[in-house]
Amino acid sequence: MKTLAERLKYAMEVLPPKKIKGVELARAVGVKPPSVSDWLSGKSKTMEGENLLRASKHLNVNPVWLATGNGEIKLDQQNNSGNFTNGSSNPDLRALDNNIAPVTAKLLPVLSWVQAGAMTSVEAINLSEINEWLPPLSHDDPDGCFYLKVVGISNFPTYIDGDYILVNPKFQVSDLLSEDLIVVRNNTDATFKKLIIESDERKYLQALNPNFQPNIIEFEDGMELVGLVIDAFRPLGASRPKRVRRS
Repeated sequence: MKTLAERLKYAMEVLPPKKIKGVELARAVGVKPPSVSDWLSGKSKTMEGENLLRASKHLNVNPVWLATGNGEIKLDQQNNSGNFTNGSSNPDLRALDNNIAPVTAKLLPVLSWVQAGAMTSVEAINLSEINEWLPPLSHDDPDGCFYLKVVGISNFPTYIDGDYILVNPKFQVSDLLSEDLIVVRNNTDATFKKLIIESDERKYLQALNPNFQPNIIEFEDGMELVGLVIDAFRPLGASRPKRVRRS
């Protein structure tokens, strides 16, 4: 089920003992029936925030699955506050330390490298152009963070194709420390590298892969900081990347 419409129809018509009508879901979510019709027809391709949480709670499904198609359809637990937590059977939301990460109503966008290279802020991104949303890796991840999916070999083997890095765009260059992992934009190209700050304050970008060339380049005028990489995870089935937690 690749679309919100398909997942929503499944949750309303197949999962429950009795089909849930659109007007009933609209009442539970607090929207008008045409909004539900737009979700079911595919006219509206995303559901977010409070609408997502209320719909998921009423349909008794995982909000991450409903929004993105990832994870278990139903969750093992639901706490009294209305937030959801996944049980041990859900491998998609495991943090790097093998603890189970909480699933909340807040979902973070997975941006493309093209979007990261052109963005002025996450809020400026057209939400209809975002194809994947994931929960934060920690309950205290700052608002405005986003994920990027690693491509290429410049940071191999610490980071491989398919790893997800969590980026906080609210840092300034003056906030950075040597050996921070950062995403930098040069014109419209975004790149993920380690920052090296020399004693004379000259700054360089270094690939973690020693065999990647050029391995080190100067952080030049015209380059812009997209954000600081504060965390990362790798889907199960492969060795884990180095943990980079910083906030």
